[in-house]
Amino acid sequence: MGASVQELLESLHAVANEEERRRWAAACAQGLGLGGMAVSLGQELVWFSDETSARLEDLQFILGQGPGLSFQYETAVREVPDLGLLLDRQWLQYVAEAEELGIAALFVWPVHIGAVQVGTMTGYRRTVGPLSSEQSAQGWLVADALAQHVLDHWPASTDTVDGPGHAGSVDLHRAEVHQATGILSERLGVSLAEALDRLRAQTYACGLSLADTARTVIQQELPHDIN
Repeated sequence: MGASVQELLESLHAVANEEERRRWAAACAQGLGLGGMAVSLGQELVWFSDETSARLEDLQFILGQGPGLSFQYETAVREVPDLGLLLDRQWLQYVAEAEELGIAALFVWPVHIGAVQVGTMTGYRRTVGPLSSEQSAQGWLVADALAQHVLDHWPASTDTVDGPGHAGSVDLHRAEVHQATGILSERLGVSLAEALDRLRAQTYACGLSLADTARTVIQQELPHDIN
């Protein structure tokens, strides 16, 4: 039998590196009745339990669609207990991609630091159905605890981070995306916003992860005329 959510929260302070964070998040997702979970603060993906949850966050960022976007001043969990029912109404591309990954339901908790919402915690299921009241309430506890943990371990600057898995520091999984955006902006003579849009479009067209596309740009393996 796995640890309870409360036991996992009590052990959070001991979580140090990327591998431990993923194991902890996977156990916590299981405790909440989820297949996986991820936390994003602003445009930064800072915590995820598995590649599927990371991919779901990437898709929102790439497509500009999904349940975690335009999520401000929320006081309740955003529940999408049957993703298929949204197919003709909203997030058309996102829902199609999520269903390709075998996702049936999504749940989003706002992440707060003090009174300010700074991000979201998103969990998925491969079966339809709502959260129980206990799962919803425990999810709030996890989101609050993770917000404090991330705040306590946020790198002082990018110069202090040794890369993913650096012990004692939150990993900024989109650092390479920001770097690649700057490279494309200068290379193509376009604004940062347009460069990011082109990077997203290239990622979606190639079916790669956002990080892989960014890494390729940084390594100057992509053509100079991405469009």
